[in-house]
Amino acid sequence: MSGADQQNPQQPWPDGSETVRSEPQADGKALIVDVGGFEGPLDLLLELARHHKVDLKQISILALAEQYLAFIENLRKLQLEVAADYLVMAAWLAYLKSRLLIPAPPGTEEVEPADMAARLAFRLQRLQAMRDASAKLMSRHVLGRDVFVRGAPEPLVFDTKRIYGDNLIDLLKAYAERRSKKMRRQTYTIRKHPTWSIKEARGALERLVGVMNDWGSFETWLVDYLAEPGMRRSVMASSFTASLELAREGVLDLRQEGPFKPIYLRRHTPEAA
Repeated sequence: MSGADQQNPQQPWPDGSETVRSEPQADGKALIVDVGGFEGPLDLLLELARHHKVDLKQISILALAEQYLAFIENLRKLQLEVAADYLVMAAWLAYLKSRLLIPAPPGTEEVEPADMAARLAFRLQRLQAMRDASAKLMSRHVLGRDVFVRGAPEPLVFDTKRIYGDNLIDLLKAYAERRSKKMRRQTYTIRKHPTWSIKEARGALERLVGVMNDWGSFETWLVDYLAEPGMRRSVMASSFTASLELAREGVLDLRQEGPFKPIYLRRHTPEAA
């Protein structure tokens, strides 16, 4: 950097709209700076379009690319190295400009330059829409600064005096009417309990006949069904009835050693001759 540049730390942009601050360096190397006032290359493109009053819906990507490249070139003339993102955008716009001016050879599978320009224009429109929405939000009233909530109202105290003019008969009638309404509202609901039908018990025992080679109680063979909550009584009753039917048909053998003793069952085995 020259001595004049070192004496004046504020350097104007080519269009005179923004300034960048840089500190002099003794070794004479160029500074790596970011473009002040912009959040990225896309934001700079949008600002260039707005500065030249270009409609984003009818934007000329070629003209915008030329403006951007000229802007970056002016920065380089000031012996400043622009941030990498802006240089990447400049290289991409230079490539897009060449594609717009010189058509690609036939047979190439590259993206059409018109599509690339349309995508860039769409991104600029979307960025402008987000900035407009942000500006609308920031322009709204702020609670505690522009608008304030209503304060707590002063409490009102009411003095209520009840005057009763009914006699004992009216009191009894009112009590009887209220009791009758309360009695009418009370309903008894019978809850349905889970049950195991005899058909289901018979099917389960028929599926277990093949493994009933030895004596076993109902708890042994039907342990999976008895584990369900609230089903033990229904399972035992239905299984006992189904086992009697299967014993009568010669499918099962039943045995009980005494009254109220466990009932054992197994697959029917013919007696040895």
